[in-house]
Amino acid sequence: MTLEQIKQHLKELDTIAFQLPDGSLVPRHFHVTEVGKITKHFIDCGGTIRNEEVVNFQLWEANDYDHRLHPEKLIHIIELSDKLLNIGDLNIEVEYQGTTIGKYDLDFDGINFLLTTKQTDCLAKNNCKIPEYKTKTSLSELRKEADNCCTPSSNCC
Repeated sequence: MTLEQIKQHLKELDTIAFQLPDGSLVPRHFHVTEVGKITKHFIDCGGTIRNEEVVNFQLWEANDYDHRLHPEKLIHIIELSDKLLNIGDLNIEVEYQGTTIGKYDLDFDGINFLLTTKQTDCLAKNNCKIPEYKTKTSLSELRKEADNCCTPSSNCC
């Protein structure tokens, strides 16, 4: 999800809820403690220099149960951050404290913002000679397919 997309979704909501990958909700008394642009300048294992930029939201739970972040307030925070930091319409990454700081992608299901899992990946598979992932199939399954395909009534020949 990009910065512009979250602002559009927020305009349609009365309350904000973030749902973790396990289905539980971030407690409603959370705060967005940071909105910023993260720049990652790195070299991959194949020797290619890369630059990545994302908008970073940091969610934090406080013991402040009397204040809730409303959509219009988050829109204001986003617009101020964009203006002062010149963020642009980048993809959003969310940090949230679990047993360690987790980093999540962001999606929306029409009601809740969904914190979705991120995966590491090799960006230079061709250079590293990483074999393509092959689906494991049991020999008994192959035999069933062959039996179904090569019968006189199958019209496969």
